[in-house]
Amino acid sequence: MSKQPLLSTYKMADLELPNRIVMAPMTRSRADNEGNVPTEKLHVPYYTQRATAGLIITEGSQVSTQAVGYYTAGIHSQEQVEGWKKVTKSVHDAGGRIYIQLWHVGRMSHPDFHNGDLPVAPSAINPNSQSFTPSGFKDTVTPREMTLEDIKMTIADFQNAAKNAVEAGFDGVEIHSSNGYLFHQFFNGTSNHRKDQYGGSIENRARFFFETLDAIIQVIPENRIGARFNPSLHNVFGMTMDKDTIPTFDYIIEKLEKEYDLSYIHLSEPFNDVSDVEFAVEHIAKRYRPKYKGTLMISTGFDKESGNKVIEDGDANLVSFAKLYISNPDLVGRFKEDVATTPWDPDTFYTLGKEGYTTYKAETRDLIPNL
Repeated sequence: MSKQPLLSTYKMADLELPNRIVMAPMTRSRADNEGNVPTEKLHVPYYTQRATAGLIITEGSQVSTQAVGYYTAGIHSQEQVEGWKKVTKSVHDAGGRIYIQLWHVGRMSHPDFHNGDLPVAPSAINPNSQSFTPSGFKDTVTPREMTLEDIKMTIADFQNAAKNAVEAGFDGVEIHSSNGYLFHQFFNGTSNHRKDQYGGSIENRARFFFETLDAIIQVIPENRIGARFNPSLHNVFGMTMDKDTIPTFDYIIEKLEKEYDLSYIHLSEPFNDVSDVEFAVEHIAKRYRPKYKGTLMISTGFDKESGNKVIEDGDANLVSFAKLYISNPDLVGRFKEDVATTPWDPDTFYTLGKEGYTTYKAETRDLIPNL
């Protein structure tokens, strides 16, 4: 391909992106220190090595101690803010742009993270999945249903996390409203059985997300906020689709189109084969491109060829790459120079230390030096 759409520049709100290749948020669980603070030894080089991306989105960063569900670096304490400052400065010094993903895992957490207390969720329904705990994978438990005060406090936690993100030097934030975590648990009728204003109708189940978004807009410009959704998530983390699932995401995305001016929406294609799932949509970008005129980012399973095609077809503006960015810190250079990509090692996805995190080497000229 002589001209690759992925390598063309793109103006995302008021940010100039040198290419349309995005490093997707990926849980890597390297912040196993006291306080879950990003470190100069691991997080700084990991993100800086990948600074040639048009945009970096960090792994999910918990907005409170209650939000934690993995060994990820949070954004709710001053120590975490100071740690992230080193990351953002290094990425910016290398010419990059970086958003932080704000995260609450809800029922996918485990009492081991909370001194024996139950995790919280929209309803007391066990996802019957597994949590990645300090002692390894364990079966999930039945969570505690959130009170109205819990919801109010969580909205405040997200607002505070966004404020901290600004202080830490991030270019923007992404709300993690996807993949079976807290906001997604509210969206889905199989995990949300509430009878109050946060359950029942589609509008009610989306209310928590929009109230949180409105709170975040008070502390960071609207056009520096992104949101991630996975409309056809099925049989992952206990989430199953029903007749209201796609209409719920239609409502959310159409409301974002009409009433908000976000930096982008970030959509995932199905994680697994949903061709036989009655209520699923197989081609997410094609469904939502006509419904959303702003910046649409698409993810899941793309490579150079399919990534270029989805942009060329007009179905997305940006493509986020996950596993390819784990093992190819110079992914932009490899696409540009037509260099083969290095395979990733799944055995080091969630392990501790630098192996499989900062040890993959760049092979092209268009790169940030190995740190």
